[in-house]
Amino acid sequence: MYRFLLTPRWWGINVFAVLAIPFCIFMGSWQLGRFEDRVDTHHQQEDRSSRAKAAAARPLASLLPVDQITSGRQARARGRYDAAHQLLVPDRTLSDKGERRGFYVLTLLRTDAGQALPVVRGWLPGDANDKADRAKVPAPPKGEVTVTGALQASENQGTEGVHADGGLPQGQLGMISAASLVNIVPYKVYDAWITLGEAPAPLRAVPPTAAEGSGLDLKAFQNLGYTGEWFVFAGFVVFMWFRLFRREAEAAKDAALGILPEDTTATTRRDEGEGDGEGDGTDGRGERPVAHA
Repeated sequence: MYRFLLTPRWWGINVFAVLAIPFCIFMGSWQLGRFEDRVDTHHQQEDRSSRAKAAAARPLASLLPVDQITSGRQARARGRYDAAHQLLVPDRTLSDKGERRGFYVLTLLRTDAGQALPVVRGWLPGDANDKADRAKVPAPPKGEVTVTGALQASENQGTEGVHADGGLPQGQLGMISAASLVNIVPYKVYDAWITLGEAPAPLRAVPPTAAEGSGLDLKAFQNLGYTGEWFVFAGFVVFMWFRLFRREAEAAKDAALGILPEDTTATTRRDEGEGDGEGDGTDGRGERPVAHA
């Protein structure tokens, strides 16, 4: 009954199923592993952030370049604020302030090493284009100061809230990065920035964000979604194989019992001459031909 499994058609179906099912299971397991890695990294980042808040600040140079380990660590730098190049970063939302929009106040600190460090002094609700809201921004301290804040990696086009296309008014910055500042200031800038833990009133401190690729963001849950998709694909291959097998087995059983499908019966009857007018004196349309004298 199952000799149809040896036909070339079923050889192709079987080979496809044997290859597709393990491949789908492998890809689903790999995506699940990626999600679990992100969860572990997220927990590690939270532990590091908790320790970083309690740990003493370290010199900036000892924490560069910024990576998943040094991101969020308390950094210390000494220098003078460049009030002439204070910038506003528009359309930013604090994580604990809902959807209320505001802007960061960023001031460059000219360090003793010669390079400048972007310092986010705080967040202010309002519109960076509004003159009244800009007037609320406090001036940076004068003279030499020592600043302490959470170290952050430069933003990129994938960072939430950035204006990567440019077109902002003078005095505003769309993305906090050395690449964005290189054409604005006449000196070198560190490829990093810090956010102060204590902001001067009326500014509010900007909490540090997790390092890229270390949090439970959309990409992490995409991995989880892909996991489910690959396992569904594997189950679909198994379902279709059994469905085709069952249909073929039933057809083989019917053929063995001499039961032919309706389309096969109709074809057989036509082949035997039924309905073509033979034997009943008709012309195939149910009408008898008229005899002519």
